[in-house]
Amino acid sequence: MALRPVLTIGHETLSRKSAPIETINDGVRDLARDMVETLHAAPGIGLSAPQVNAPVRLIVVDLSIGEKPEDLIVMVNPEILAQEGSCVREEGCLSVPEVFEKVTRPQKITVRGLDLDGKEKVMEAEDLLARVFCHEIDHLEGKLFVDRLSPLKRSLIRKKFKKASAKA
Repeated sequence: MALRPVLTIGHETLSRKSAPIETINDGVRDLARDMVETLHAAPGIGLSAPQVNAPVRLIVVDLSIGEKPEDLIVMVNPEILAQEGSCVREEGCLSVPEVFEKVTRPQKITVRGLDLDGKEKVMEAEDLLARVFCHEIDHLEGKLFVDRLSPLKRSLIRKKFKKASAKA
C-alpha cells in the first residue's frame, strides 16, 4: 500500500470523465487499497480515483475515517439509480483544500456498482452518505463540488487556486 498525492483544482484529470473499469484485477485492487490509505491519512470521508490521478470509475467512502472497518465502502463503476428529496449542506473536498461551501444534493439515493470481487452492490443511502456518494460520483464525471456553485463563487475559487499555483 502507498499514499498517493491528491490532485488539486486546476489539474486536467479532475475535469475529465473517467473510464469504466472493464476488469477487476490486482491493479484495481492495489489502487483501491492505496486510495483507502490516502483517504484515511488525509483524513477524509470519500475519495475518487481521478483525485489520485487514476482516471477510472472507482470510489472509496468511509464516514468513520478508518475507525470502523465495516463502514468502508469500495465501489467500482458506481451509478446513481434513483434520488429523492434535497438537502443543502456545507461540503469540502480534498482536491479543493480549505474551501467549504453550501451545496444542494439529494436527501436519499440508490446507488449501484461492483465490489472488488466483481459482485453487484445496490445500496440505499441517506443524508451524509448520500452526499458523499454524489460528490465522489461527480468526480468520475469530471465535476468538482465548486462546479455546483454560482458562477461568481466558482470563478473566485478557481482564480484563487490559479493564483496560488502560479506562485508555487
